[in-house]
Amino acid sequence: MNAPQTISQENTGSMKMLQAMVGIGLICALLIVLTYEGTLPRVRYLKEEALQKAIFQVLPGSNESVTFLIDEAGEIIAQPGKNESVNKVYAGYTAEGRLVGVAIEASGKGYADVIKVLYGYDPAAEKVIGFHVLESKETPGLGDKIEKDKSFQENFKKMDVKLGASGLSKEHPIIAVKSGLKQNSWEVDGITGATISSRAVASILEQSTSEWLPLIRKNMDEFKIKQLDE
Repeated sequence: MNAPQTISQENTGSMKMLQAMVGIGLICALLIVLTYEGTLPRVRYLKEEALQKAIFQVLPGSNESVTFLIDEAGEIIAQPGKNESVNKVYAGYTAEGRLVGVAIEASGKGYADVIKVLYGYDPAAEKVIGFHVLESKETPGLGDKIEKDKSFQENFKKMDVKLGASGLSKEHPIIAVKSGLKQNSWEVDGITGATISSRAVASILEQSTSEWLPLIRKNMDEFKIKQLDE
C-alpha cells in the first residue's frame, strides 16, 4: 500500500531537483550574458589600444593613424574613428603630417589555426617595413617563433614588394625559403622547426599584398589629400 505513495514522493523530489537545476542554469546563463555585455566595452577598448600600438610598431616614425575603407567601386575613402568594416587599412603619419606608410591587416591558415597579422607598407619605397602578429595559436616553442624570433622579423624590415609598370601586380611573388637560403629581399627566410608557420606567413603576405598594393597605388592621391587636410 505504501509503494504508490513512495513512487509519488520520488517523482516529486525528482521534479523539484530538475526545477532547481533549470533555475540554476538560467541564473548562470544570465550571469554569463551580463558579464559579457559588461566587459565588452573594455575588451574593445583594449583591443583598439593594442591595434594602435601595433600600427605605430609596423610603421616606424608614425604617431598618428587614420582609417581608410575601400568601397564597392574599389575606391579608398578616409573614415576617421572606429569602424567595423573588414575592408580597411590604416595610414600612419608623423607629427608634421608626412605619410609614413600604410598598415594592413591580413590572415590565413597556419599550422594550428588562423594566423592574423599586421604589416606596414611604404608606398614610396615599395617595401614592407614592419610586421606584427595580432593573433596566433601556433605551437609554443616552434610555430610561435613567428612572433618572437628576431631574425624572422628581419624579413619584414625592407621586403621588396615593388609593383610592375602596370601597377596591377608585383614584380616578384613573396615566397618562403629554407632557413639560411634567402638570397632576395622578397623571400622569407624560414624558421627551422617551424616550416609550416613560416610558409603560412609568406602565403598570407603574398595574397594580401597582391590584393591591396594595386589599390593603394591607385588611391595614393586620397592618402595625400587626407595628409594635407590633417
